[in-house]
Amino acid sequence: MPFAKIAQVAHYAPEQVVTNDDLSKIMETSDEWIASRTGIRSRHITRDENTSDLALKVAQKLLDQSGTKAEELGFIVVATMTPDSLMPSTAARVQGALGAVNAFAFDLTAACSGFVFALATAEKLIASGVYRKGLVIGAEVLSKVVDWSDRSTAVLFGDGAGGVLLEASDQPHFLAESLRTDGSMGGLDSGYTPVQSPYSLSEKAAQPFLSMDGRAIFDFTVRTVSKSIRQLLDEAPVTESQIDYFLLHQANVRILDKMAKKVGVDREKFLANMMAYGNTSAASIPILLSEKVADGTIRLDGSQTVLLSGFGGGLTWGSLIVKI
Repeated sequence: MPFAKIAQVAHYAPEQVVTNDDLSKIMETSDEWIASRTGIRSRHITRDENTSDLALKVAQKLLDQSGTKAEELGFIVVATMTPDSLMPSTAARVQGALGAVNAFAFDLTAACSGFVFALATAEKLIASGVYRKGLVIGAEVLSKVVDWSDRSTAVLFGDGAGGVLLEASDQPHFLAESLRTDGSMGGLDSGYTPVQSPYSLSEKAAQPFLSMDGRAIFDFTVRTVSKSIRQLLDEAPVTESQIDYFLLHQANVRILDKMAKKVGVDREKFLANMMAYGNTSAASIPILLSEKVADGTIRLDGSQTVLLSGFGGGLTWGSLIVKI
């Protein structure tokens, strides 16, 4: 039986950086107000790029860095809640631009859990024995779906993309997983909805911007997601001390502080980079992973074990323990 391993990582963020001070010029806020509540100091915002442009840059980096040819890919999965279009999918656009003629491609929508859900799905594709290599990318252009006059949301989000190349291996690397959804709580992070049909009987107006109940999401994450991570650690075939690093969705530094206490793990093991990126939803975990490989914190040689955990709209949450 084949197993899947993460063979390469990459990330990309738009060149334009928007600081908290920049935001204070267009809305009632300040660097102190944002940073003290979230830890975020700046974020990357696209000028003229779409989600597929960001994802394509990551895909090309993954191929170049690994020496892989596009035609060797069996699949491309893009996790996003801000696709260029519903059809064709963002993944299809990437597949076509790459010339990955042997790959099938699709988008996966699970908001901030998207990358974890997509990675878990792709791991099964490799394990099936049908596919030997594939790309999993998280990419978002959230700047196009936030209300820039609403400081409760606009200050939180950024644009970016990150991803991994998965390859077949003769040794297990994905050691444990837990994927969850509670659609009954979806209203806490409701996102945006398309323009309504003139033939619709519903009186509900279209919602053009992403919206969220920040306090409720914060409480849910600290309470429910930390419990889920603790349970996964208790049931995993590795001990808690064998987890080198925890790479959680980068939403708020205070969430990481509280999650570390709830899970009972040294806070230094919880890596962070939301200070420079903000919340990039499905892109946040792979961007963090790629940065930490680039700076040598994570070696990508099979000698370390990490826990990846995403949580957000849907509501969705999920964690993977991966030897990397």
